[in-house]
Amino acid sequence: MKKFGLLLISLAVSFSIAISQQGGSLMPLPKEIKTGSQNLLIDKDFSIVVKGLPADFVYDRADDFLRRLAGRTGLFIQQGRIRPSMNNPANPSMEITVDETGELDLRVDESYSIHITQNLIKLHSKTSIGTLRGLETLIQWLNSDQEGYYFAEAQINDSPRFPWRGLLIDPARHWLPVDVIKRNIDGMAAVKMNVLHLHLTEDQGFRIESKVFPKLHELGGEGMYYTQEQMKDIIRYAADRGIRVVPEFDIPGHATSWLVGYPELATVPGKYSIEREWGVMNPVLDPSKESTYEFLDAFLTEMAGLFPDTYLHIGGDENNGKHWKQSKHIQKFMKEKGIKDNHELQAMFNKRLLEILTKNGKQMVGWDEIQHPDISKNVVIQSWRGQKGLAAAAKAGYSVMLSNGYYIDLIQPASFHYLNDPLPDDLGLTPEQARLVLGGEATMWGEQVTHETIDSRIWPRTAAIAERLWSKSDVRDVQSMYARMDVLSLQLEELGLTHEKNYNMMLRRLCRGKGVQELRTLADVVESVKRYGRNAQSDINALMPYTRFVDATRPDAPVARNFNLSVERLINGGDQNDLENINDLLNNWYANHQNLTKVLDDNPILHEIKPLANNLQAISFLGLQAVKYLQNNEHPPEKWRKYALKICKQAKLPYGETELMVVSGIEKLINSTK
Repeated sequence: MKKFGLLLISLAVSFSIAISQQGGSLMPLPKEIKTGSQNLLIDKDFSIVVKGLPADFVYDRADDFLRRLAGRTGLFIQQGRIRPSMNNPANPSMEITVDETGELDLRVDESYSIHITQNLIKLHSKTSIGTLRGLETLIQWLNSDQEGYYFAEAQINDSPRFPWRGLLIDPARHWLPVDVIKRNIDGMAAVKMNVLHLHLTEDQGFRIESKVFPKLHELGGEGMYYTQEQMKDIIRYAADRGIRVVPEFDIPGHATSWLVGYPELATVPGKYSIEREWGVMNPVLDPSKESTYEFLDAFLTEMAGLFPDTYLHIGGDENNGKHWKQSKHIQKFMKEKGIKDNHELQAMFNKRLLEILTKNGKQMVGWDEIQHPDISKNVVIQSWRGQKGLAAAAKAGYSVMLSNGYYIDLIQPASFHYLNDPLPDDLGLTPEQARLVLGGEATMWGEQVTHETIDSRIWPRTAAIAERLWSKSDVRDVQSMYARMDVLSLQLEELGLTHEKNYNMMLRRLCRGKGVQELRTLADVVESVKRYGRNAQSDINALMPYTRFVDATRPDAPVARNFNLSVERLINGGDQNDLENINDLLNNWYANHQNLTKVLDDNPILHEIKPLANNLQAISFLGLQAVKYLQNNEHPPEKWRKYALKICKQAKLPYGETELMVVSGIEKLINSTK
């Protein structure tokens, strides 16, 4: 075999630029890549053989890889289904070798290596899970030129930084059908995430069938729940893609849906109904009655048999304790037991849960609030309140993972999540304590998403979190991340994800198919208000239609982001291309307004964003004036600048729970004319 010199490229800015120029769009970035100068060309005879001791799903995923390769290249690849005893070519283009089957658990070896020469691809992994990770890297490595499609010569050695790389999906607040869960599992696999955390119970819904206590799902789920057979199918589907499923049953608070069918579990007697509002509610389970634990023992034992993963999440967050405080029998119980406060009472409750889970071979996971000196160090703390809490838990000897900073429902930019590290240098942990940091989870809480919009809130930004949890800590170049993420976003569509296509679909529906481009020109520079601002904008609850303009808009709007980046480059010595790009966009927004006005007038559902459109026109005109001053190397009157900045300040106000994302860029243009 002909040998080629290989060049080691460091995983820094120079690495990511080199990869982008080569055509690869790897995300997450691997630990090490050596590249060469030759290519393995792809034609219809491209074929794969599997060797070693692979799990059965390796053959299925190799099949998927081959069909995705055919789909991206348009080649009629001839090899049939890849199976142990059939369709094995004598001279394959690719050899997959697996040393051992491997068990899907927290510490499974996910490492792999890929060696590409002019004649052969060798994918080697210790376990079948590592093979899956390598296949996803390889499909991203596909490139093309005038001669056709190819894999560039490379040696890739890779393994994850953290073992827990999760995504929480919340079908409890807004019901999500099985197909939504499955397509997001495929998205997770594409970026090497390995834990699907399903938040299955909440004040607004109980979403899993219980054969032991059927009124939980019949009354608490209102007909919208996963049957046990459906859940087994989801678990199998995820496992075949190297993803564990961890269920969450949130108790003792966030428990209204439990009480609809079984009010005897409640601290305060009464008739309970499904909650329609969002927020922290008062209903809470009664920790003083032995019958509560008998119920939970039977239920959790049933669920432990359904969910094979070692870990089971008991929630434990946001118990406001109001019903405990107003209950005379709870206060009497606490006095008799010498329990000084609600936190200690909840710790007692959690200790009983821990006994049940341990008996069933499960490890407890819970949110920050479950940490207490009386709770065993065998539990995992999931930090939603911050890295200080995470550090405190690790210093106390708990295994921990981070979700604070990864709340993707809050519509913050991918860059914010990307630079949020579970293990920053200043956390003050010893090496032993640092090893207790398992990783983290993106959290997609379900208050303001439906089956139509959830993909756009998860993707593509979650890929940035996936890279933070997989790649080395010094992989931090934001612009490289965005360049690769934008490519990946389009590739994710082949998996059935709807984050790209539903954007246009919802805009078409809003304007009844007339004036879609005008409406999109506005939507491209608009995002929903951030964090919890949307709740403050209107009286939102579970019955609202999530079909408005705000629901169609996407987080981290690429057009707005690129405009602001062009402005940044221009005022820091950018070139003519930046100036032309800025000028073209400003002219487009200004000219679009006349036709957009008719679209907004003709569709009452869009009336609420008329001020937003007016503001975009106004600041676009000011931006064009600023560009003209810059082109002529002139300084405008101070009166004009103050007026322009006043208009920009007004343009920052949200309308229809949305806000313009180009105001800051135009402000910088105006200020740069001084």
